[in-house]
Amino acid sequence: MMENSSDREVATDPQALARFLVTRENAGDAAGMAARYEPDAVLSGNGRAVAGRDAIRAFYSELIAAGRKCELGVQKTALISGNLALTSMVLPDGRVTAEVAR
Repeated sequence: MMENSSDREVATDPQALARFLVTRENAGDAAGMAARYEPDAVLSGNGRAVAGRDAIRAFYSELIAAGRKCELGVQKTALISGNLALTSMVLPDGRVTAEVAR
């Protein structure tokens, strides 16, 4: 697992967030995935919600350990207002993701 945060790209475009997450997952870097979240962020997925960056890292660590893979789908255009962006994607299985990014 990659631990050196200086090796991680910085997301400057909300449209790139999903690609960053999948890239970090493919590298086995749960900490890098969690680093994209605010310290008190909430993540809802796989039928549960987790709060806080440490819990989000643990969530992604479990997914990686189980061999689950995130897939890129059809990215929708981000809705941007000031320093907030609402991003969404339709996944290959038809599920829809939604994220609020700063």
